[in-house]
Amino acid sequence: MANELVINTSSHETRIALIENGTIAELYIERSREKGIVGNVYKGRVVRVLPGMQAAFVDIGLEKAAFLYVADVFDAMEEFETFMEVNGKGEGESDQQVLQPLHPIEELLQEGQEILVQVSKEPIGTKGARITSHISLPGRHLVYMPTVDHVGISRRIEDEPERERLKEIVERVKPASGGFIVRTAAEGKSEEDLIADMHYLTKLWEEVAKRKEKAHAPFLIHADLDVTQKVIRDILTEDVSRIVVDSRNEHDKIVQFISTFMPKMKYSMELYDDEEPIFDHFGLEVEISRALGRKVWLKSGGYIIIEQTEALTAIDVNTGRFVGKHNLEDTILKTNLEAVKEIAYQLRLRNIGGIIIIDFIDMEKEVNREKVFTALEEAMKSDKSKTNILKISELGLVEMTRKRVRESIGRMMCEPCPYCEGRGYVKSKTTVCHEIFRELRREMLDIRGTKAMLTVHPQVADLLYDEERRGLEELEKKFKKRITVRAKPGFHQEQFEIAIS
Repeated sequence: MANELVINTSSHETRIALIENGTIAELYIERSREKGIVGNVYKGRVVRVLPGMQAAFVDIGLEKAAFLYVADVFDAMEEFETFMEVNGKGEGESDQQVLQPLHPIEELLQEGQEILVQVSKEPIGTKGARITSHISLPGRHLVYMPTVDHVGISRRIEDEPERERLKEIVERVKPASGGFIVRTAAEGKSEEDLIADMHYLTKLWEEVAKRKEKAHAPFLIHADLDVTQKVIRDILTEDVSRIVVDSRNEHDKIVQFISTFMPKMKYSMELYDDEEPIFDHFGLEVEISRALGRKVWLKSGGYIIIEQTEALTAIDVNTGRFVGKHNLEDTILKTNLEAVKEIAYQLRLRNIGGIIIIDFIDMEKEVNREKVFTALEEAMKSDKSKTNILKISELGLVEMTRKRVRESIGRMMCEPCPYCEGRGYVKSKTTVCHEIFRELRREMLDIRGTKAMLTVHPQVADLLYDEERRGLEELEKKFKKRITVRAKPGFHQEQFEIAIS
């Protein structure tokens, strides 16, 4: 079954689902009040240099100062070549490994200094954004690095003759200054495709350089693409046969973007205009709700528990109701192998990153432990984020890391629960508002009437009267029904009632 992109757009939120073989594989969410900043280029001011941490804090105009580690401050080509060699950098992304820089941070930066930086990681939890002073501008086929003279090839391009062909083309046609990383999407592309991408990126850098000279820190010099354009640029390949979007405006923007930057791409574009919400139509809301749960059931009757902390995620595998047919070791092996597929799926769907510890059920036989480890490696191959998996220990534990650039969907869609003093999570008030909008759509389609009474938690009511008021007004205009909001103090934050008369 071919892959599809399903895009749900409204005034308050954009959600994009990548469907592989009929199942949602990745979910991207961007809210109008919380736009992502990874890839944005800022002119920042160094506010504090910390020799003891070999890092600096830089004011780039956000609520929290951004964090710049010494390994992300390069003032010599020799340092960058070392960085590339150690990290095996591909796709224009670094792995943020700890290196031994040639110079200490206090010799590279001083407080009050203005520098050009780029956001490499979103603010996550209590941490500010992670930034780097080496700018990389991604295109469809290439990533331009204007501050270094280097040509690299994505590790995902495994065919050696193709790697040599691409490298020869880029080295021959690239400008005298700057370097390029050849992305996976460039495999099999012509010289003309690479040159077109190169011209676009070099012109973009010229514009960034001009703005830098005129701006005073802190200042946003260049904003990366919005979530829809970014996903289209990075994910739309020959494997994706269809794009379905429920907004005429977004539909036209996507068509224009593809015709400008990817004119040779063959795809099917469909404007969804049915009354039923698009994510309901594709059965995606159920999978998203499942991805917010702590317990995930396996088909056999076993289950996994996923617990997230700020820097570490623990996953526990249990046999649950599964009793097997032959012997205990066979039952354990089957449960672990089934869990492997679900864990790989959930890590990708939830966008869980950082350190991950998987507690498989203990297996006595070494051959069975090897089977589970091999299955996990195989299952993670489809994941675009870089992973590093260590062998199963004697305790049945697997330690692994997964590159994290943005918040997981659990942290994005939920907030600490006020009912249990932060030990658990409930859906955020914004998420509840958006669920209410979707439920109102369903109710108003099926029931005739002129008024709708919405009863909600007081804090949700405040949000509906304030930041989310526009969503209610759009529904009133669309269905020609008046919506009245009533706050009820005894309601749980996620609880709401709709009465149409």
